[in-house]
Order: sequence, then structure tokens, then C-alpha cells
Amino acid sequence: MILLRHWVPILFAFLAAYPFLPFAAANRGEQLTILFVYAILALGLNVVLGYTGLLHLGIAAFFGIGAYTVGILTVPFLPFHQSFLVAALAATLVAAVTGVLTTAPILRLRGDYLALVTLGFGLIVLYAIRNLDAITEGTKGLNPIEAGPVPGFSGQDMTAWQLHPDWGRRWYNYPYLYFLTLAVLGLTMLFLRNLERSRLGRAWVALREDELASSCMGLNPARLKLAAIAIGAGLAGLAGAFYAMALRTTGNPAAYDFTLSMIAVCCVILGGLGNRPGVLLGTFLLIGFDRILTNILDNLIQEQLGSGGANYLKVSGWKLFIFGTVLIVMMRFRPEGLIPEARHQRELHPEADEAIGLAAARAEAADPHHPKPAPDSPAAVADPAAVADPAADPTPR
Repeated sequence: MILLRHWVPILFAFLAAYPFLPFAAANRGEQLTILFVYAILALGLNVVLGYTGLLHLGIAAFFGIGAYTVGILTVPFLPFHQSFLVAALAATLVAAVTGVLTTAPILRLRGDYLALVTLGFGLIVLYAIRNLDAITEGTKGLNPIEAGPVPGFSGQDMTAWQLHPDWGRRWYNYPYLYFLTLAVLGLTMLFLRNLERSRLGRAWVALREDELASSCMGLNPARLKLAAIAIGAGLAGLAGAFYAMALRTTGNPAAYDFTLSMIAVCCVILGGLGNRPGVLLGTFLLIGFDRILTNILDNLIQEQLGSGGANYLKVSGWKLFIFGTVLIVMMRFRPEGLIPEARHQRELHPEADEAIGLAAARAEAADPHHPKPAPDSPAAVADPAAVADPAADPTPR
């Protein structure tokens, strides 16, 4: 039970020690680096969707803005030539400012209407990136991204840090970028934990539960929504910066389409809305299955069955079917997610609170020293057993 309670720090400790383990492989570590990037993206969306309750379907646009900001500031054929630290900070700031500017005119929209508008914003960003050939190189993407980690240090010769032959010689190779991305993910978790317990985090929860009641209590819904969008978009831009650096290219603009936004939403819902460890678990299960576990299972099937007939049994060919089935089962039997936030769990399972209240009322009725309410009192109307004979059996017949 103690291990389950503290599984997040144990997981981070294992991931930090992974490059030093004898079975660690460079290609697997690079896949884990991309997994950490998607976890940062999902945590950013959780601020908007889980904490504040805004159904935003354009988080992939901020991810793409962050990636292309890093590409523009670092590729050799453009005149900027900044380090990755400067480019990542710029990507976070540009994504956050873009999120505020595009959300301010639509603050009055809610639910499906907000989802449709943010979906349209994501499509606009995608087609803008694709058609601005002079800046973004169109569908080819910006490459190569060869920036140094900080100003004044190129990071091109990491030979002194090589403890294993599989380790790279440049700072953006495995495991140096792996450690950096894992550290940023850990800092993001700590930042969001403190944010949850702050005045702003509690105000977000109040806004999510009832916007009218929160505004009557003196909160400003417009400022709260803009703050959530700024932080969520900023984290998405930071994730996009690490994504571009890990691949050394921005890649095809199709990588930042609506599908990525829906994958991020699924990660948040699968793990548990509003719960940081749940979102982390949902991302690791969903993206880990897609990018890591599927390849491992395919290789095992290939080794066991050979080339003949194995193509029909590849897990990669069935992964969408498996993913859809899991989502259906989850929404049917555990709609609150794998590790739900306590408030969301109570909202989706009100029968549990009702059973606790009924049990407490019957326990009071069975207590001979507890005064019985009057027959016409609200307590008697709610539970007639409260006015029954205390010596009688309180169990309903």
C-alpha cells in the first residue's frame, strides 16, 4: 500500500536511473523522451480542462507554435541563431500570449460552443503553418535544429560525460536531453501541485463547479479563464519546444492537427480529470502503448511466429481497435478515470454519498440516547426510520 501511495516519486526515481541500467537502450530512451513531452502537454491541458472546466480542443495549436518558435530561432538559414534555453522561453511566452489573445474575445462561450471555436483556432494555426513557406518551409518543416543548450555553450562535445557506448556526443542526444526533459516534467508536476493549493487553484475549482456562484462570491471569471489558458498554453508551447529539439526538426505540420488535441484530451480523461498523477498515468498508458509497447509486442510476435502469418497478428494493426474498446469500457464502468479527483468521483457517483448519509441517519435512529425528531420534521420526512422505535431493527424490510 505504501508503494501504491507514493508511486509517482518511485516512477520518477526509476526513470532517472533507467539510463544506468544494463538493459537500457538508446532508442527506447529517445521514445521515453517523447513520452515525457506528451506528459507535459497533457498536464497543460489539464489546467484548462481539469481545473477550470473549459473544453479546449486547440491545445495542439499551442504545441505547434512552441515547436515552430524553436525552429525559427535556431535553424541555421534564418538570422536569429539562439540557444535552446532562449528559444524554449520564447516558445512558452509566445504560446501563452497567443492563447490569451485568441481566448479573450470568446470568454462568454461555454461547452460545445467553446469547443467548436477552439477547434477552428487549431485548424487556422495548422493551415497558417502549412502555407507560410517563407518562414515555416511548408510541409517540409524547419530543420536541422542544432542549437546549443545555453548561450555561450554549444554542447557539441559530450565525450567526457559518456558513461556508456550508447550515449551520444551532443547535448541533445540520449540521455542528456532525456534527463533534461524528465527534470522539466518533474518541475511541472511540482509547479502544478503548488498551483492547485494556491488561491488561484481554489478559484479555478470554484469556477469549474459553478461560474455564477463564483462570480457572486467576488471572483472574476474572465481573469481566471485567461490565467488558465495562459498557463495551459504556455506549458503546451514548452512541450512543443522539447518536441522539436528531440526530433531536431519541426516535422510535418500534420503532427499538430486535431488528432493530437484529441489524444491529449483522452490522456486527461483516461487518467482522471483534475488529478495530476492521474493525467501522468493516462499519458504513460496511452502514449506508451502507442509508441513503445506496440513495437515490443510486434517484435515478440515476429520472433515467435516468423514472417508467415505474423502480419495479421501485429498489435500495431489493431491498436486503434484496442484503444477504442478501452475508452468504451472506461466510460461505461469508470467514467471518472483511473485515478480520479475526489470531487469528480463524488459527482459521478452520488449514490455513495447518499448511502453514507442514510447509514448515518439510521445509526442515529438506533441510538437510544439520541433524541428522536418530531414526526413532521425534515429529518423524519427524509428517513421515516428516524422516528421508529429505537429498539426496532432499523434495516429496511
